[in-house]
Amino acid sequence: MSTGELAAWVASHLRARGIDVVLSGGAVVAIYSAGRYVSMDLDFIEESLGTRKKLRDVLAEMGWTERNRYFVHADTDYFLEFPTGPLSVGDEPVYRISQIEFPTGVLRLLSPTDCVKDRLAAFYHWKDRQSLEQAVLVASAQAIELDEVERWSRKEQSLPQFRAFLARLPLP
Repeated sequence: MSTGELAAWVASHLRARGIDVVLSGGAVVAIYSAGRYVSMDLDFIEESLGTRKKLRDVLAEMGWTERNRYFVHADTDYFLEFPTGPLSVGDEPVYRISQIEFPTGVLRLLSPTDCVKDRLAAFYHWKDRQSLEQAVLVASAQAIELDEVERWSRKEQSLPQFRAFLARLPLP
């Protein structure tokens, strides 16, 4: 399965059992960049109120086993992580969720614009150059709202870093 197919399979199974999740992080970059970036972890943010035990039980039905804070499966090198919510980019909550349908189910994930902001947050606050490159990959492959990214960057007090991001984008 591709990253998206696996994520949709997991998310659809969880949703059927009352656990709503949104995919974030590097796996979203992998999906939006058509595999030009590879991430072996699937970071799901829970939107429903549930217990870790319920999550663990539902994932066990699918063959996933908890190891420390991750879930692993014998049939794949991917692992699952469930970072603490709420779903946000920088200091701002995420309200618009995208959906992609795969043969394995429906995947709810960050929009391309919020994916770029998520990657830029790591660049802005931790000077993570790899995250800058991931933001460029997504912005080069998907339609994003640059005005929204600029507004958010201003709020994050990171306009010089935003300009560095803009300079890395291919000319139209």
